[in-house]
Amino acid sequence: MNGRFRTSAPAKALLTRLRAVSGGAAERAHRPPKAGHALETGQALEPAGSPARTERAVERDGLPADAHLDEIFAAPRDGAATGFALAHLPAGRPILWVQDRMAALETGRPHGRALHRFGVDPDRLVMVCARDARDVLWAMEEGLGCASMGAVIGEVWGDPAALDFTATRRLAMRAARSGTAAVLIRFAAQANLSAARRRWRIAARPSFAHPYDPRAPGPPRWRAELFRARDLQPGLWEAGYDAKTHRLDLSAALSDPELAPPDARPRRAG
Repeated sequence: MNGRFRTSAPAKALLTRLRAVSGGAAERAHRPPKAGHALETGQALEPAGSPARTERAVERDGLPADAHLDEIFAAPRDGAATGFALAHLPAGRPILWVQDRMAALETGRPHGRALHRFGVDPDRLVMVCARDARDVLWAMEEGLGCASMGAVIGEVWGDPAALDFTATRRLAMRAARSGTAAVLIRFAAQANLSAARRRWRIAARPSFAHPYDPRAPGPPRWRAELFRARDLQPGLWEAGYDAKTHRLDLSAALSDPELAPPDARPRRAG
């Protein structure tokens, strides 16, 4: 345990639960990357035709070898950030999900059926409701140090003093060392200085058309702005999610939705 973030009484219970969900393994060993298949969800982050390099994330036991910290900003009560985060995380892996008290009160808790749509097994999900941002950061660091954890998600409301550049740098370094993806979701927050490798602004858009029922919601659709990144070219896209392949697809945003192909246009109510 580190000394920067205070520990609380349920700390041992949290660590026990993390180890149980991750198969009872001890701290993650620093193993060299193992050659394997390209991570399906990692490749879609580079839009087709972009002059920037195509990102190739190599799997290591199912986890991306170049795991890092992403930061996602969203408006209050906009669930788009949650769906977008899950869409580019490894499917079927254990996840630690930490919310501070205000984030849990204002945005609610994840629902099992909705998690299934994004490749998450609720039985392998560890939910933590922390008192404040300081406890969120401590729990995220502990999760990133746990073997076999597929990803760590943290939700923080507003701009707490504990969430400064040093805190994000600690998370980024722990994610890089452990090979576990980390996502920090920020609600009602300003984009202050951060060590996150990629920083997104996400907003919900009308869903794509349902293939069988024009009145039913179809696949999710988001407005995704990558406003700062170290490894990709910033830009603005229309993002969609293919549940069958667990793939996040980005396409150039159109100023007029009517210019999109019929099957890609947002659905209309009525």
